[in-house]
Amino acid sequence: MSTIVNNTPATSNPDPAKLTAEEVIAQLRTMRSQIDDVAPLSKERRKLVKMRLRTQTAPVVEASISVIGSSDKVAQAVGQPLGDVLQLQSDSVHWNLVADELRSFLKGIEGANLLRREELAFIASQAYSFGSQLARNPVNADLVPQVEEIKRLKTLSRRKKASQAPPTPAPAHETSTEPKNVE
Repeated sequence: MSTIVNNTPATSNPDPAKLTAEEVIAQLRTMRSQIDDVAPLSKERRKLVKMRLRTQTAPVVEASISVIGSSDKVAQAVGQPLGDVLQLQSDSVHWNLVADELRSFLKGIEGANLLRREELAFIASQAYSFGSQLARNPVNADLVPQVEEIKRLKTLSRRKKASQAPPTPAPAHETSTEPKNVE
């Protein structure tokens, strides 16, 4: 008789409890408070930093860092020892990975929420449809005001969409006073 050995690391709970939205928010706020330099940049500051970085490609930065390692005079002039600069470079790479993971996480959350909203809209559509049918019967007269309110809201939402569309510009008329050449 052979024994199957599982070499995967053991987890304390194979099916962890699912987090609620409120619990996720609390954990995210806790994590944010435990990380240095997480304040968002203003739109102007972000634009300025990105503009400055355009000329400093990764190969240029790496080659420039190697100059610090080649000369103590350069390290002194820059005011940064090579070890500190290399640590900053490593931190930048690792935090880029964190940002990528967070973007992926956010897209997953947004996708799941879109599916929830789609399901909710489908259920609401069914409820309105069934309610409209039932409201035709006098026995279900209590549904009539709710069905009429939904009809009113639907009409209102269609009007807003139409009025929000930008007006089409009038066709431009020629305003030239020069005579046209006719051949």
